[in-house]
Amino acid sequence: MRRAFWNGRRVFVTGHTGFKGAWLTLWLRQLGAVVHGYALQPTSDRDLFEVAHVADGIEHEIGEIRDGGAVQRAIRDFDPEVVFHLAAQALVRQSYSAPVDTYAVNVMGTVNVLEAVRNAPTARAVVVVTSDKCYDNPESGKALTEADPMGGHDPYSSSKGCAELVTTAYARSFYGAGRCSVASVRAGNAIGGGDWSEDRIVPDIFRGLLSGSEIVLRNPAAIRPWQHVLEPLSGYLCVAERLALDGPSPWEAWNFGPDGASEQTVETIAKRCCQAWGRPGAYRVTGASQHVHEAGILRLDSSKARRLLGWRPCWTFDETIRRTVDWYRDFGAGRPMRGVTLGQIDAYVAVRPAV
Repeated sequence: MRRAFWNGRRVFVTGHTGFKGAWLTLWLRQLGAVVHGYALQPTSDRDLFEVAHVADGIEHEIGEIRDGGAVQRAIRDFDPEVVFHLAAQALVRQSYSAPVDTYAVNVMGTVNVLEAVRNAPTARAVVVVTSDKCYDNPESGKALTEADPMGGHDPYSSSKGCAELVTTAYARSFYGAGRCSVASVRAGNAIGGGDWSEDRIVPDIFRGLLSGSEIVLRNPAAIRPWQHVLEPLSGYLCVAERLALDGPSPWEAWNFGPDGASEQTVETIAKRCCQAWGRPGAYRVTGASQHVHEAGILRLDSSKARRLLGWRPCWTFDETIRRTVDWYRDFGAGRPMRGVTLGQIDAYVAVRPAV
């Protein structure tokens, strides 16, 4: 996150209207980057993109990632130096009801971006964001490393494994030996303010807390690597800097997950959020059938990023909960959310060690 690197740098972000993309876009603008965002319309007027006025100060374009011609034109016209590809169908349960769309967006969308970037003469680095669910997860309790095989039980997870294979093939066939490098990044369960996605536990918790309604847990014993959204984003920025500064290099994948103390059950995170909000009894466990498969345990090994990038998590599980609760509380109080969000970025940067 060196301002000297990012200041004035031309950065193309797909999926900038989504949860992660909006946080990343604000951070890039804070670093002085010139940003062009390409994404679908935000899904509601209270998405982070809307309430934090993320469109202010960037080139904001509504576009379909499945439209290869439109992606090619947008990237060619902007002449980016760095590309972050975050546009995705990001929900496991939705992938069961819309598998074809999930594969079209997550696989062919990735093809479209990589094809466009390889024809962009100014591009130096492309970072493809997939998911920790891209792995063939045996649910053994072992933390998954970048060397573990791709897989995925459900269409969403499988589509992310496929996107990884596409990225590897493009990197080996068209990148690395030339002017531009590509890397893929995989993160744990990112939480934080401004996520209102359906069928995600943290947005469900805060919808219930803000409305005063009861929160129902469908999979309370599932273990996930919870981390504030700024943690993996800091890793993505580190990877992009490395790619751009080191010059053309072979493809690499990077995991960005929290410390072991942040690998907690769904019920634990619900309990902690409700306690911090002041409604400790706001949730209940139904024990009802999930109807669809979701992994019971998922752990990520980030030792490679620690060793080679000097990256490490900065916010504890407690701090992650506190910052997330604070954001939604400020939202409920009607505070100016761009300032609140930028303030959290500043607070994170203040404790992030230089690398």
